[in-house]
Amino acid sequence: MACAGLSQRPAALLWGWLLLGCSWGPGPPGVGAAPRFSAAYVLDDAGGLGRRFDGIGAVSGGGATSRLLVNYQEPYRSQILDYLFKPNFGAALHILKVEIGGDGQSTDGTEPSHMHYEDDENYFRGYEWWLMKEAKKRNPQIKLIGLPWTFPAWIGKGENWPYDHPDVTVYYIVSWILGAKQYHDLDIDYIGIWNERAFNSKYIKVLRQSLDRLGLRNIGIVAADGNWNISKEMIVDPYLNDSVQVVGTIAWNLVASYYEELPYGRCGLMTAQEPWSGHYKVEAPIWITAHTTQFTQPGWSYLQVDGHLKGGGSFVALTDGLGNLTIIIETMSHNHSRCIRPLLLPFSVSPQRATFYLKGSFYMVKTLQVWHSRLGFESAHTTLFQQLHPVKVWKGSFSLDLNVDEVYTLTTLKTGQKHIYPDPPPSQPFPSNYKDDFNIRNPPFSEAPNFADQTGVFEYFINTSDPGDHVFTLRQVVVQRPITWSSDADQTISIIGNFQWENFTVTCDIYMEQPRDGGVFVAGRVDNGGIYVRSTKGVFFWVFADGTYRVTGDLGGEEILMKGDSGVRAHAWHTLTLNIQGTSASGLLNGYPLWENVTITEPSNGWAAIGTRSFEFAQFDNFHVEAS
Repeated sequence: MACAGLSQRPAALLWGWLLLGCSWGPGPPGVGAAPRFSAAYVLDDAGGLGRRFDGIGAVSGGGATSRLLVNYQEPYRSQILDYLFKPNFGAALHILKVEIGGDGQSTDGTEPSHMHYEDDENYFRGYEWWLMKEAKKRNPQIKLIGLPWTFPAWIGKGENWPYDHPDVTVYYIVSWILGAKQYHDLDIDYIGIWNERAFNSKYIKVLRQSLDRLGLRNIGIVAADGNWNISKEMIVDPYLNDSVQVVGTIAWNLVASYYEELPYGRCGLMTAQEPWSGHYKVEAPIWITAHTTQFTQPGWSYLQVDGHLKGGGSFVALTDGLGNLTIIIETMSHNHSRCIRPLLLPFSVSPQRATFYLKGSFYMVKTLQVWHSRLGFESAHTTLFQQLHPVKVWKGSFSLDLNVDEVYTLTTLKTGQKHIYPDPPPSQPFPSNYKDDFNIRNPPFSEAPNFADQTGVFEYFINTSDPGDHVFTLRQVVVQRPITWSSDADQTISIIGNFQWENFTVTCDIYMEQPRDGGVFVAGRVDNGGIYVRSTKGVFFWVFADGTYRVTGDLGGEEILMKGDSGVRAHAWHTLTLNIQGTSASGLLNGYPLWENVTITEPSNGWAAIGTRSFEFAQFDNFHVEAS
């Protein structure tokens, strides 16, 4: 899921390149020299219009990319949401695509499923419901898309595959759609298949039949979420062709609201990764996106033009069919158009003069509003979404001098605005002394603030069997390995804190629910997560239900640094303390030394973490980390 467009039969959405992951790194700046090329382009609707425009959007998910956003305090959280969704304000997105949480690792974390198990339904887990409602609050017309990356294990009936029992998978997905409406009054507009994985024609047809049978014919199916080969099958399979409304994907990701050192850090339209300080950053892609979103709407149509500029770069032109015209021009150089994928073939861009001839119903246009951005990658001369003087159209034509790494919007609309909130608070590191006792009777979200689950799902839990000090706890709740999208670890783990931490102490009360082979850990200097979670290293202090303990240098438990007896058993609360100072680590059990003077050579820094030996129930309470 990267820089990609959404294309609908017979519609198309261009300009996916504008949304991150695109590279905004160093490269040659724009040049102010005289244009080398001069060429003319005709914009004419007399011969009919081109494809329908379906909007510009971005993805929350794939995975847990909005994890930290929900923890922001007001007014900063609302400001971030306004920059993303509010019409004629910032990015003004037309589409929000969210992950249908499936309990598995899907890039930067796991997102909880609405059905961990077949007899389990809860439509208040996670934060995607909240995010969709906040988007709708700001723009009631925004389109909503749901897409799974992973699935709970019960869907596969013992196999790591969601298509062997299509009726079961359809039941699971349709339950999410119905739950969105019943519990949150959210109407889902499109539903996807399986992100960037193989599609299954039979499953798509069963899904279409089920939606139609339930009166959900208005919900379009998006396929195959990264596998374009489905178009070949649609040509020879009329029923599959009728079942699929959209072929394509959409740009990833909405907001970089996860720990930066996880995979693809800061790969979003904007960055909001410090809820503890309130700091966030409105990045260039917000305003580059606005060049399209503020001057078009879903339902507009493209004009039938080639769109390639003779000196390099491109343009599109769109109309609402009622006389309004919007032209968007880009001259981004190759070095500054690179996305995560797909890789772009080599091309060059040069300064040039472009003359546009307006014909057909546009011949009478006299003035066009102008919005301009220039990306000065090696200089301070960057301007973003600046309104310039209008362009006068003389006898149906106008000319524009274009330099390298620029974006222009020329439009008949006068509604564009660039809103700027006061600067947020300055950036601050994660608090060096952090506590959470999880004592929240009615938490607004199912996950504790700032914990980022990397394998497994850790949720607030009311422990009715303990009327004492551990009624409200954090519980790992996934007990079967999900149908995976990436290589989830065999252990569960949730990280928290400052990746730069070197010397610190982690303390947490733990409760193993699984007898005999159960196990839990606290950890420090955890150096990895996301799709690379299996290779995570750090200092891991484990206790097991068989009464033993281990200290390992990795999550997989292969590098054993110390082991012995602890006397710990399941179904009792114990307190684990891990202290790391320089090249030495020590561990306490219930406040008493259990092991000490273990030499630590690497990693030299990393997050704190909690987790379990396997996919098993376990509880955590009174978490405390203190860094020096």
